[in-house]
Amino acid sequence: MSYLEYNAKYVPVGPRKILYLNWPLALLLSAVAGVGFLMLYSVAGGSMTPWAEPQMKRFAMGFVLMILVAVVPIWFWRNLAGVAYGASILLLVGVEFFGSVGMGAQRWIDLGFMRLQPSELTKVTLVMFLAAYYDWLPQHKKSRPQWVLLPVLLILLPTFLVLRQPDLGTSILLMAAGGGLMFLAGVHWAYFAAVIASVGGLITAVFQSRGTTWQLLQDYQYRRIDTFLDPSSDPLGAGYHITQSKIALGSGGWTGRGFMQGTQSRLNFLPEKHTDFIFTTLAEEFGFIGAFSLLFLYALIILFCVVSALTNKDRFSSLLTLGIALNFFLFFAVNMSMVMGLAPVVGVPLPLVSYGGSAMLVLMLAFGLTQSAHVHRPR
Repeated sequence: MSYLEYNAKYVPVGPRKILYLNWPLALLLSAVAGVGFLMLYSVAGGSMTPWAEPQMKRFAMGFVLMILVAVVPIWFWRNLAGVAYGASILLLVGVEFFGSVGMGAQRWIDLGFMRLQPSELTKVTLVMFLAAYYDWLPQHKKSRPQWVLLPVLLILLPTFLVLRQPDLGTSILLMAAGGGLMFLAGVHWAYFAAVIASVGGLITAVFQSRGTTWQLLQDYQYRRIDTFLDPSSDPLGAGYHITQSKIALGSGGWTGRGFMQGTQSRLNFLPEKHTDFIFTTLAEEFGFIGAFSLLFLYALIILFCVVSALTNKDRFSSLLTLGIALNFFLFFAVNMSMVMGLAPVVGVPLPLVSYGGSAMLVLMLAFGLTQSAHVHRPR
């Protein structure tokens, strides 16, 4: 299809495209970011610095970036998917040689004005490339083994590079998002059943091998598993973070202790209170009602993305929007599960709420792609 034929199907042209943005989605993103500003102000003891003010500036930059990406035709992003994926792989390789080290991990590239985390960008470019792949692939080939192998390799390559940094949380998200998009694209369920059965068998073998001559993990790794299953077994060591997090969650009750009245965060018992564990600060200060309200906003964002995808007749646009929505869901689901003790602590931030530069800008870039798919959908 030529450029002119493609554009003939679309109503908005030029500046009018801004009117066709999914504005309810944009307002929901702003509302969630506003919650983040409020909590960063609180954990800083009632100060805009050092976290709230920079976060507000980053969101403003991200919002402008979202609009700029949205007004670019979706066919441009489809054609750019392979290049974007390749660039993110090169950046991940670059981290191996030029990456900055922080908190025991080598995950960032220092650009001078900011530190870029390529693994965050890879979450988006992987979804773009897989959506473009399944848009190109004929329907009758999507479940044939030779055509399933390629996307599996596309997922495993960045996963391996991220795991070396090491960043277990992001590597898990990459595999989950990639596998989820394959399922949404229509790959036969038997492949996923085989993977789930294999993982279940591996977990069983890990536990059965403990204390035997063929033990699969080291003793310290088993101790980490024990701590996850029972944090009280090491409350001052490996179980400290999750123990303090549970105390903060429970002390909030239904309505919370009040804004800036959380004892766990104010007295610095809560670890990483401005990043990974910021949800527990929210729950302590605003209680179950505040925590549920944030979850409700997240659910509305997912809903608007899904509705936009299901009403889009362009396959690439639909898969891209669903993939980004799935990525977003995994972000907050894993973070909330982590701070509640339902999943291991793997260092996944709460989207649009936790303090961070790369995560904020990349997430707004991703929603810019969903907006582009929405604006340029066939009418």
